[in-house]
Amino acid sequence: MRNFQLPGRSPVMATNGMVSTSHPLATGAALNILRDGGNAVDAAIAASAILAVVEPAMTGIGGDCFVILCEPDGRIHGLNGSGRAAKGANLDWYLERNITDFNDVPAHSITVPGALKAWDTLLAKFGTRDFKSLFADAIDYGKNGFPVAPRVASDWNGLASKIKKNQGATHHLLRDGKAPQAGDIYKMPALAATLEAVANHGIDAFYRGEIAAEIAATVQGEGGFLSEEDLANVSADWVTPISTRYHGYDVHEIPPNGQGITALIMLNLLKRLNASNLAANSAERAHLEMEVGRIAYSVRDAFISDPANMNARVEQILSDQYSDELGKMFNSHQRNNDIVLPELPSSDTTYLTIIDRDLRAVSFINSLYQGFGSGIATMKSGIWLQNRGACFSLQPGHDNAIGPSKRPMHTIIPGMVTKNGGLAWSFGVMGGAYQPMGHAHVLANMIDYGMDPQEALDHGRIFWGDDGVLEIEDGVDGAVSLDLAARDHQVRPAPSPIGGGQIIGIDHASGVMVAGSDPRKDGMAAGF
Repeated sequence: MRNFQLPGRSPVMATNGMVSTSHPLATGAALNILRDGGNAVDAAIAASAILAVVEPAMTGIGGDCFVILCEPDGRIHGLNGSGRAAKGANLDWYLERNITDFNDVPAHSITVPGALKAWDTLLAKFGTRDFKSLFADAIDYGKNGFPVAPRVASDWNGLASKIKKNQGATHHLLRDGKAPQAGDIYKMPALAATLEAVANHGIDAFYRGEIAAEIAATVQGEGGFLSEEDLANVSADWVTPISTRYHGYDVHEIPPNGQGITALIMLNLLKRLNASNLAANSAERAHLEMEVGRIAYSVRDAFISDPANMNARVEQILSDQYSDELGKMFNSHQRNNDIVLPELPSSDTTYLTIIDRDLRAVSFINSLYQGFGSGIATMKSGIWLQNRGACFSLQPGHDNAIGPSKRPMHTIIPGMVTKNGGLAWSFGVMGGAYQPMGHAHVLANMIDYGMDPQEALDHGRIFWGDDGVLEIEDGVDGAVSLDLAARDHQVRPAPSPIGGGQIIGIDHASGVMVAGSDPRKDGMAAGF
């Protein structure tokens, strides 16, 4: 239990339904849908549509989506709503032009937006409402305006220079050349009109016809290859989640092309290296997590890609034998400098989770990748397009090298945990490359150290920057930094909060749901 004399908040507890999102407006709307008889899928899609309007740097219908759903009887389903590269994208084209960084050619980082296709696919199988009713609040906020939340304003202002590089983005996302401040009322009429078209006519209004033609023309006008045919061929695929067992709990992740397998590798190593014997706030734990993370991420960057192009099998990577070999790379006294981590751009994401009265749980994540994605937006339809293709490799022979109609290695990962066949936690941690580290960290907080969901999210975080230096949040004891430095880690204060997250757990004996929402964002959990 937390110290009530210190700043913080208690976990939220309820019995009939629970919502946790990164924005209060999304949480409130989703809760209303649950109260009105809608289920967790209905509420999740309504919340995600709102987030596309009110948290625009992080998410949008120009991005991708992954979902894990746990049915009331414990059956688990995974949905991969990640878009593909253009059919015309070929590695040789980039090599011939000596292109080594997609940030230099942002239009080529734009992959097909998979989010709406995923929402539609999820709703058709498990939902009870239609887009017209579920998009109503999002459309209203776009047309009539919404108050800009403090963290949203901070992120938006930090990206103003990126927005100014594109005419469409400038038109929709700046006013008089400036980003909005906290408390300003901001309208997005073009995006509202696009959402209204999809609500009235279905996702073909987005993936075919006038809007699709504008998306393709916008990308091609910036030098990219994305075509109307690419958009029309969008897919969202049901997949079987992958899992590992950690101290009696089964942890489920989306299989590659997602990076969820990285979290499972970490958990396998933490279990083998007896991480639970270390104190929660100790330097020993921090050193172990960072080293195990570096090992797991090196595996990710070597092998994870579109499964059609992966040479390594998931079963091999998660096997006891392979985990034992990886564990030999850990030195409890010193950083292993032989582990090399390729750089990946930072990422911006929204994650939400909802459990309804029937105990159906949805773990739902939607993202543009970097802030406002590629920074390129359509002028008429008001869609800012993701730059998920920046996760492709430009290295010949690499499994994750860019190729025609190929899915890139993907950073956004929803999580789900079951025990004895029943739901334990629906959870996710935002923060791009940090996400697998975040999954392992918050799960260890709850499973190994008995923290409730809010405590697990509040707990101080450490992660490396693009240069490999460990960035340490203010909430971590200063003695930990000194100890890590003595173990040959380079350290510095974190320049900004690391990630975000939401968790909902369930006590089946009492029927009580327990939720937390990360204070690093504007969000909140609420139930009834």
